[in-house]
Amino acid sequence: MTTPQPPSNPANHRSMRLRGRLLISYAVLLTVTLAVVALVLLLFLFAQPAPVEDSYEQLITVARDVIQDSGLTEGRVSLAELQRLLTSIPQTAQEYGVRILVVNLPNQTVLVDSAGAFSDGAALTLEREAYTLPTYLVNRIGLRGEPIFGRFRDVDGAEWVYSGLAFVRLGAENNALLFAERRARQPAPVVIQRFRRELALPLCQAALIGLIVSLALAGAVSRAFTRPLTRLEEGAAAVAVGHYDQRVAEEGPAEIRAVAAAFNHMVSEVQNSQQAQKDFLANVGHDLKTPLTSIQGYSQAIMDGAAKDPAKAARVIHEEAGRLNRMVTELTDLARLQAGRLSMKTRPIDMGQLAAVIGERLSLLARERSLTLHIDAPSLPEIAGDGDRLAQVLTNLVSNAIKYTPSGGEIWLQAHVNNGGVEVIVRDTGRGIAAEDLPRIFERFYQVDKARGPKRGTGLGLAITQEIIQAHGGRISVTSAGVGQGSTFTIWLPSPMLTTIARGRGRM
Repeated sequence: MTTPQPPSNPANHRSMRLRGRLLISYAVLLTVTLAVVALVLLLFLFAQPAPVEDSYEQLITVARDVIQDSGLTEGRVSLAELQRLLTSIPQTAQEYGVRILVVNLPNQTVLVDSAGAFSDGAALTLEREAYTLPTYLVNRIGLRGEPIFGRFRDVDGAEWVYSGLAFVRLGAENNALLFAERRARQPAPVVIQRFRRELALPLCQAALIGLIVSLALAGAVSRAFTRPLTRLEEGAAAVAVGHYDQRVAEEGPAEIRAVAAAFNHMVSEVQNSQQAQKDFLANVGHDLKTPLTSIQGYSQAIMDGAAKDPAKAARVIHEEAGRLNRMVTELTDLARLQAGRLSMKTRPIDMGQLAAVIGERLSLLARERSLTLHIDAPSLPEIAGDGDRLAQVLTNLVSNAIKYTPSGGEIWLQAHVNNGGVEVIVRDTGRGIAAEDLPRIFERFYQVDKARGPKRGTGLGLAITQEIIQAHGGRISVTSAGVGQGSTFTIWLPSPMLTTIARGRGRM
């Protein structure tokens, strides 16, 4: 009986495939790099001039042959011999396929140039080079005296290699008879042979060692990449099936750590959103059931004729229906705001005047609850906004302050200019907000007050407030020292007027 094998993990297979692809890519990259290095070396060798040693030996042999054929001897040359030599140089150079020059060594001037590039008396800088002929060559050509070797530049800048005899006496001056040829590039067969002889084996050895080392390093690097990526994939798969408590270790390279941190933050947000929606479903189910029960009960009593006070029953039905209508309206507004489909009627708004109007409108409610509402809202530079929606925002914030501030407390409604825009602050001495609730205060469906009752809201008011402010290009924030320490809501909205003024000052 065979033992059933556990199912393979697709993430591990994908990790192995990714690791294999990384290793192959590293090997290919190394191979391409080595090929490029070899090509560059070849090009470098092709660009190098040919070695001068062969030219020195070949030219000194020609020099010895020319001297012997001309019947000259090393030493003093007669005037007749000098004339004959100078006259025959062009023909001799053509016969031997070389360039022949007669140069006055002390003055570095040209007496004769078979190529005709240098005129009589032209200056020529000779670059002398110390070179010793091989013994076998000295013995073979029977050379007497000390030859000279070196290079010089032609009038067109080309480099020439020369061999000559410095002790051929022409007239009364110490002159030299030079035999030269243009320094050539190395021929391809020589370059390839030199490459194979000197560089091919070391390059292959270096390639093998580099391949082994690079594959080992690539394996370590690929594991460093694939391990956290595999954990991310496993975490994402777990979240996809509803395990929102998944977190991955933030390890590996900086980029992988950033992805892991973003993943953990995303999962936290999803978890909070899911919990908020669960809370909302539980809360809204209760909040919908309560008015519906009242509506159903009072309407049934009216239908059965059992209501002792039909007007009171009708009023209760009307109030509960209004409460249901507000809940549905808030849900609809939030959905439209988040989808960007809620129309905004933009016009110039003085937030100072609007705050003053809202404050005066709600001051009566504050007095009924024995609260002191301080209003400090002078006229401010206009902003571009929807007056109804901004009134809704201020009404919501001030109403919440009144609702959650105990009797005898104080509320401040202030408006002023700040940072290129207008700022409205609603501050109270009420219940305050716990530190753990502050980050979630603007979440949909989230409520600081967990107690249920007829006065319980839907947890959408602050979410709608934030969406409205952001739709106006502004921002809203909240601070609180803790439970029982009150809270402060701050709204900032951009003002085109203040922006224009700031730009004008910047140009001055």
